[in-house]
Amino acid sequence: MNLIAEAADWKGDNDASRHMAHYLGNSGTDVELPVDKMMSDVPDFRAHIEDRITEHQDAWREQALAEFRRNGGQPVSIPVETSNRDFSFGQGVNENWFFAVGSTRSNVTGVHIGLTWGGDIGIPDGRMARLHTTGIAQEFDMAGSSSVKHYDLGGSAPRQSPLPAPDEPGREGDRTDPGREQQEAR
Repeated sequence: MNLIAEAADWKGDNDASRHMAHYLGNSGTDVELPVDKMMSDVPDFRAHIEDRITEHQDAWREQALAEFRRNGGQPVSIPVETSNRDFSFGQGVNENWFFAVGSTRSNVTGVHIGLTWGGDIGIPDGRMARLHTTGIAQEFDMAGSSSVKHYDLGGSAPRQSPLPAPDEPGREGDRTDPGREQQEAR
């Protein structure tokens, strides 16, 4: 599994490699996900997030306008939140995030890992779990937040402008990151 993590790293699947190395590092500490990078790398994931905002935009605008009127015409800011929904990263769409995360709110089950030199190796989920149950590796939680974005919902009519883009992901954690070797389990 260490060799597969290294091969993934050389292939450019840096997040998948980092997560496998962290798993095999056996610490069990949480991992913070770079959500802006995930949205930049996987347009379908970004669209998934934007769809949730667009779904609620009209109700949020009505709530803000009601608060605006109640507040005597003073500017208002309202907290908003959507419920969670599952999103799966497809291997054919973005192999890095497919192997790094799999799905939000879900675990990857029964994967076939493509080998850099060709072919693939079937790794049943139970075999990966055995690394944890025998003390060779340790499961860990992943969570993250995108950068804060501001979007004016407009006045009495819906705004049709595009939502703000995610922040540029930079090079954190990839092969060109000078601090990468100081990361845990690298």
